[in-house]
Amino acid sequence: MRKIRSIYSRMLNKKRGGFFQNSFIKALLFCMVLPVITGCVPEKKPDDEIKIGVCVYDQYDTFLTQLLECFDNEVNGNEVNGNVSVEYVYASQNQMTQNDQVEEMIEKGMDVICVNLVDRTAPTTIIDLARKNNVPIVFFNRELVGEDLMQWSKLYYVGADAYESGRLQGELAADVCKRNRIIIDKNGDGLIQYVVLEGEAGHQDSIIRTEYSVNTMIDMGIEVEKIGYAIANWNRAQAQTKMAQLIERNGDEIEVVLANNDDMALGAVDAYESAGVPKTERPAVFGIDGTDVGLKAVADGSMRGTVYNDKEGQAEAMYKLAIALANNDDPDELGLVDGKYKRLPYTIVDVRNVDDYLEKK
Repeated sequence: MRKIRSIYSRMLNKKRGGFFQNSFIKALLFCMVLPVITGCVPEKKPDDEIKIGVCVYDQYDTFLTQLLECFDNEVNGNEVNGNVSVEYVYASQNQMTQNDQVEEMIEKGMDVICVNLVDRTAPTTIIDLARKNNVPIVFFNRELVGEDLMQWSKLYYVGADAYESGRLQGELAADVCKRNRIIIDKNGDGLIQYVVLEGEAGHQDSIIRTEYSVNTMIDMGIEVEKIGYAIANWNRAQAQTKMAQLIERNGDEIEVVLANNDDMALGAVDAYESAGVPKTERPAVFGIDGTDVGLKAVADGSMRGTVYNDKEGQAEAMYKLAIALANNDDPDELGLVDGKYKRLPYTIVDVRNVDDYLEKK
C-alpha cells in the first residue's frame, strides 16, 4: 500500500509539461489505484453458464433414473449459447429435505429448477421460495394440484396423463384376456379374478391408474372380480413381498395382476419365481412405464405387456423448457397447454411391438 501511494505521489509531483493537469489522465490513474486502496475488486463479466437444478423425490425409482439419463443426453447433445451445467439432488422421499434442497439451489444461483415433488399436495414452500427469488420451476413426472400451478406465472409441468395410462393398461389387459380367454380364465368361471399392486396410498396417479384400468376392462366387456390388493410404493422389493402374501392367501385363483408401474409388476414376477411357479401357470402381469427391464420382461414373456411412458420425450421437453426459461424466451413456442403443461402420450407395448421400443434404448 505504501509503495502504491509513493508511486502515486511521485507521479503527481513530476513537472513535465503539466502532464497531470489533464483531467482524463487523473481520472484514469484514480480508477487504477482506488480498488487496491479500498479493497474493492472490479465487477466480473456476466456469467454465460446456464445452471439447471434437478430435484428428485427418490434415488431408487427406475423410471426416473432412466428419464434423467435421457435428460443428460439432451444436455450433452445440444448446443446453446453458453455452457449448461446440471446439479442433481435426491430427497429420499422427504418433502422437508426437498424444500431445503430447492432453497440451497436458489442460493447457488440456479437459473431454473426442475422438481419431481415428494408430496404432490405440498408444493407451497417451494413455490414461495421460487417466487421470492424469481427462479422458474418446472415440475415433472409427479403432477401437483392444478390450483397450485396457477399460484405464479413461472410454474410449469412436464409429464403425461395418468388417466391415459390407466385407460391404456385396461385396454391392453382386456385385449389379452379376449385373445387368450381359455388360458387366462384358468377356472373357467367366466370371470377374471385380479389383484392390484398400487403405488403410494392416496397418490393421484395410483388411484387413477387403478380405477381407469379396471373400469376400462369392464367397459370392454371383461367381467372381473377383485380378490386382492396391496400398496407397494412403486418399489420392486416391496411388491415381491406383498405379492408373496397374496399368493399365499389366494393360491392359483389369481388370473391377472394389474401393477401401477413396471417395478411392481416385476416384483410380482419375482414372487412367482421364488414360489417356483412355472411361467405357463402364472397369471397375466401388466405394468406401466416401459422401463428397460420392463420391456425385457415383456419380450421374454414374464409380463404380458406394459404402457410406455415416453421418458425420451419428457426429457427433451424438460430440457427445452428449462433452456427457454433460463434465456427469458417465450415458453409458449414449445406448444404448452394453457401456457403451463407439456404432456407426452403413452403407448401400449406387448409382445407384438416390444422390439420397436427395445431399439430405442
